[in-house]
Amino acid sequence: QVQLVESGGGLVQPGGSLNLSCSAPAHIFRVYTMGWYRQAPENQRDLVASVTSGGLTDYADSVKGRFTISRDNAKRLMYLQMNSLKPEETAVYYCNARFLFPSEVNEYWGEGTQVTVSS
Repeated sequence: QVQLVESGGGLVQPGGSLNLSCSAPAHIFRVYTMGWYRQAPENQRDLVASVTSGGLTDYADSVKGRFTISRDNAKRLMYLQMNSLKPEETAVYYCNARFLFPSEVNEYWGEGTQVTVSS
C-alpha cells in the first residue's frame, strides 16, 4: 500500500500563509507527477497545482501568483506554499501522485489535511 503523508494544515487568518508538505515513497516520487487537490464540503475535488517529475508546474487559475508548488527529490517531499489565503479556500487539501501508463492512469491519494481560513 502506497502512503502519501500530508502535513502543514491548520487555521490561518485571511491574507495569511501556510506551507503544506507531502511525502511519498521513493519509487513513486521519482517518476510520478505530484499534485495538490482541495475539496470543500459539498464540492468536488479540484486540482490546485501539480509538478511533474521533471519540475514542470501547473496551477489552477484562481491560485496563480499566490501559491507555489515545488518538490525536493532528494527528500521525497512536495510542498505547496500558499500566500494571501482567502476564506473560500477553506477545504481539505489532498496530496496526489499520478502516472499515465499507455492504457491506464495509476494514482494514489493522501488522507488530506484541513486548511481553514477564518478570522
